[in-house]
Amino acid sequence: MFPYSSLLALCLAAATLVAAGPCDIYASGGTPCVAAHSTTRALYDAFSGSLYQVQRDSDSATTDIRPLSAGGVANAASQDSFCSGTTCLISIIYDQSGRGNHLTKAPPGGAASGTDPNGFDNLAAADAAPVTLNGQRAYGVFVAPGTGYRNNRPNGIATGDAAEGMYAVMDGTHFNGGCCFDYGNAETNSLDTGNGHMEAIYFGTGTGFGTGAGSGPWVLADLENGLFTSPNTSGVNPNNPTITSRFVTAVVKGQPGNQWAVRGGNGASGSLSTFYSGVRPNNGYNPMKKEGAIILGIGGDNSNWSQGTFYEGVMTTGYPSDATENSVQSNIVNARYAATGLVSGPGITVGSHVSLRATTSCCTTRYIAHTGATVNTQVVSASDSNALKLSASWNVVSGLANSACVSFESRDTPGSFIRHSNFQLRIDPNDNSKLFHEDATWCYRAGINGQGNTIRSFNYPAHYMRHFNALVYASANGGPNTFDTKTSFNDDVSFVVSTAFA
Repeated sequence: MFPYSSLLALCLAAATLVAAGPCDIYASGGTPCVAAHSTTRALYDAFSGSLYQVQRDSDSATTDIRPLSAGGVANAASQDSFCSGTTCLISIIYDQSGRGNHLTKAPPGGAASGTDPNGFDNLAAADAAPVTLNGQRAYGVFVAPGTGYRNNRPNGIATGDAAEGMYAVMDGTHFNGGCCFDYGNAETNSLDTGNGHMEAIYFGTGTGFGTGAGSGPWVLADLENGLFTSPNTSGVNPNNPTITSRFVTAVVKGQPGNQWAVRGGNGASGSLSTFYSGVRPNNGYNPMKKEGAIILGIGGDNSNWSQGTFYEGVMTTGYPSDATENSVQSNIVNARYAATGLVSGPGITVGSHVSLRATTSCCTTRYIAHTGATVNTQVVSASDSNALKLSASWNVVSGLANSACVSFESRDTPGSFIRHSNFQLRIDPNDNSKLFHEDATWCYRAGINGQGNTIRSFNYPAHYMRHFNALVYASANGGPNTFDTKTSFNDDVSFVVSTAFA
């Protein structure tokens, strides 16, 4: 029989393990976090500081979002209150490690620039990736193409061939084949400086240098000038599966002595699997030449054509053991990530037939309609011709890319849907491509101006249906285009939904 003191010690040890956050677990394993980023929760049991900052579009004011309690879930209600009646962007993702490795919008790089006057990438919409953790609402980082975060002045991140580990929790249903939805170690000058100058997690269907099994998406390692799942530069690694779970835990780690590994698993249940562990690819990947910058949602040279959703991730000093990572996975599973609604406000019911009326004072008799393929607004009334009324009438169907949202099928052109192309709205026949389905899917919320509904793009959620000079666009509040002007934005993106004219 155990003495009482021994039983007490065991109970205290168990309680400590349960309470420990991911970075506490890494520290206990001798590989402490040197960067820790999350918009959903604290990654240390005692952390109560700022998780991220949001910027309000109406007045450019900012506020920091903290956990509800030390070690807890983000205070989503404080964001919702601050952003009420306008739109918000995630302007800073704070580093919880204490090293100041915060992430802000990425500057232009060798491959691509953003759309602001200085070429910086876009910021993520603050409310585009809602989830719950143990039943409490929080928001992830929804990366649309052109969105990216970076820190080129890191503190304590591995350089050269030094050992490091990293994990990220991502959305397994939000991806593409573009370069590169990464989180991890990259160049400090935003340029491609050669093979082995990166070591980052990649998630998507990129096929540069070998793939996993099936059609993807896969967890791969971006080592610069190659996405790898083995030392081979072509072919399939059958041990690296296509992952389709809603939440994905992805792991990459490397150390001196020509050793690296890729691991992964379901972020909501089960354990991690090792997809590859062994020597690095040839041609400049051993020894590594890591530079220590931190990227999120982009490649090392700011290749910013990818999409994905990030919830949390860390980088460590030292090469974490599989056992340590397995304990971190248990912690992630115990956080109980779960999907939640993408829509709110007055219902736009699948199966209904609707018309959408503008609420801007100039235009309250105008409805979203179309002339040929061009989506516009037209003055429509009950006495008008049936043809005009049909052009302003839409079938509401389940979202082509996500059934939590909706798509709008033309009543007079069956099989054609409202979609955006270069941020202008048009109706086109459904070609059943992944891109078309995403461009033609829309999520709604209560109207920002207090009337009706505001309808946002599913794949570019910082963009909203907006009428401007009688045309309709997917508009970003204060974005770079003429139709993005802040003037009357709230009214222009709010529409009253009524029964279809025809």
